[in-house]
Amino acid sequence: MKRLTISIVFLVLVAVIAGGLIWFNMFRDKMIGEFFANRGRPTVTVSTMSVATQDWQPGIETIGTVLARQGVNVAVRSSGIVKDVRFKANDLIKADALLVQLDDALEQADLLAAQANVTRDTQALSRASTLTDRGFNSTSTLDNAKAALDASRSQLEKVKALIDQKKTYAPFSGTIGIARIDPGQYVTPGTVVATLQDLERMKVDFTVPEQQLGQLSIGQPVRVGLSEDKLDYSGMIIGIDPKIDPSSRLVKVQAEVSNEENGLRPGQFAFVRIELPQETDIIALPQTAVVESLYGTYVYVVREDKENSGPLSPELLEKATKAAREGTEADGPKIVARQVFVNTGRRFGGKVEITGGLEIGEIVVNAGQNKLSIGSPVRIDNTIDPGKPFDEQMAGPKKQGE
Repeated sequence: MKRLTISIVFLVLVAVIAGGLIWFNMFRDKMIGEFFANRGRPTVTVSTMSVATQDWQPGIETIGTVLARQGVNVAVRSSGIVKDVRFKANDLIKADALLVQLDDALEQADLLAAQANVTRDTQALSRASTLTDRGFNSTSTLDNAKAALDASRSQLEKVKALIDQKKTYAPFSGTIGIARIDPGQYVTPGTVVATLQDLERMKVDFTVPEQQLGQLSIGQPVRVGLSEDKLDYSGMIIGIDPKIDPSSRLVKVQAEVSNEENGLRPGQFAFVRIELPQETDIIALPQTAVVESLYGTYVYVVREDKENSGPLSPELLEKATKAAREGTEADGPKIVARQVFVNTGRRFGGKVEITGGLEIGEIVVNAGQNKLSIGSPVRIDNTIDPGKPFDEQMAGPKKQGE
């Protein structure tokens, strides 16, 4: 009986402890649920902008290759030993400047002989002409003297031409490259001396689809850059190929751009934008304001916390912004974030064209939307503008006299 009593007491204790644990877990879950059910949604600080129409600069984006306006590989015109190289790499060369001198000692000796022959034949012609005038010479003798002088002069010009071919000149002004020959080297006709490139203005060759050919014209402005978001060089179209490539359906176009700072070099890969006529009354938002998802493209707009509320009134917006600057809570209706699906169009310069879904005057969130959900209370703080560079925002407003 004693053992039976102890067993019964032990079982009762185990049942009480188990029941207590079950009750505690149920009570804990209930209290946690009530806490989160009664807890308000956290307020998210965001930056906003007002939707308004603006001017839009449409364009045709493509890629191309940079070329020098004038560029050649300078080569020697004769064979011989290199006597002198009169340039250094990256020198600015004027047109007709002497670049390379080949050894012309033999030709110089031939020049002296040719000059002597011309002098001799000139004197012979003078004597023959005098004697003919006095009747002592026949006309044929005078003709032979003239022919001999012409032959001597021809030989003299030939020797001068050979001497000139021993010299290599710059065909135009530009920047000379690295020398590819050395003094004492034997060269043959066509041996490349160096590359000469005119870098003051550059050409850019690119292609566009045949469907956009009607939008192009000679003199049309273009912008060129080495990165897609930094088109620093301006120019214009100088040539449009009259034939479309039947295999690719692309038309070749050439533009000329200024290169005063020598930032462009021949052979570089370049981004090109052909400027089209400016359009007005276009709604465009920064790319930071537009969210892409599997369900579509949308933005967050700030509205009053009530059903079917329209665009936020300017008074309520000003009150909310002022409260954010002062670090207080704004009086009056709460403002929350609402999800609005939009239709998008063209993109350029960090902006996206909005073709439908938004009204003028809507307050759109352009920073901080990664923490938002539908109906999240928001606090507007526009001291940070995501459309400006970070260093400009950190510098703050300049004081008078700076």
